[in-house]
Amino acid sequence: MSVHSEIKKITTETLKKMKGNGTKISMLTAYDFTSAKMIDAGGVDAILVGDSAANVMAGFETTLPITLDHMIYHAQSVVRGTQRALIVVDMPFGSYQSDPKRALKSAVKIMKETQASALKLEGGKEIAKCIKKIIDAGIPVMGHLGLTPQSINQFGSYKIRAKAEEEANKLIEDALLLEKLGCFAIVLEKIPAALAKKVTERLSIPTIGIGAGVECDGQVLVYQDMVGMNKGFAPKFLRQYLDLHTEITNAVSQYVQDVKTKNFPNENESY
Repeated sequence: MSVHSEIKKITTETLKKMKGNGTKISMLTAYDFTSAKMIDAGGVDAILVGDSAANVMAGFETTLPITLDHMIYHAQSVVRGTQRALIVVDMPFGSYQSDPKRALKSAVKIMKETQASALKLEGGKEIAKCIKKIIDAGIPVMGHLGLTPQSINQFGSYKIRAKAEEEANKLIEDALLLEKLGCFAIVLEKIPAALAKKVTERLSIPTIGIGAGVECDGQVLVYQDMVGMNKGFAPKFLRQYLDLHTEITNAVSQYVQDVKTKNFPNENESY
């Protein structure tokens, strides 16, 4: 009997219970069927179909160009490859910020066409009405505070956020507001560890950190970064568990050599 047939699918309530009993939450991104299968088999608790697909899969410098239909395509692929993990889908830039009605329409489209479990939206008070509209429709929402990549043109850089007291206080207020609105969890990105600890202790819902210290209720990384596929990308918060860029490059080079020297295919690999 497989592990997946013995373990029930993880839900938003599972994550809340994990915070309650002190069990850390593991989360990784995935954008395709094959990666999702491996990540799910590895035992990750949650998979984020991130708008970071714009960077990782399409080569854009920011997350802004990715569309709603692009996100739906990636999410559909991930859902088909996942049996156990909770699947959260990023709502892309422009799909929810303008007004609550549009936000709900976009949210419903994602949920209906992907069969994902939840959505993630970036921002606090400024998008509160949009978040409430979506949650009131019965769709689980994960918040996202701190460095919010969809606001890169406002921030001007990907540097750490909320170091100043005023911004830190606003982040705490936004976190409490998101909890009050009904968010089931909040991503805290690139903020001081002490601030993340304070927020985590004040909330009854889980915090998922990326560059926010060890005291968050869980951690999330981009899968390709974690396995070392993005050569030269080494921010302070990233731990690389493999060097797949080197391994894959070497494997491709060996394949090319074998083809050119007629070492592949051999007799056993031919019909």
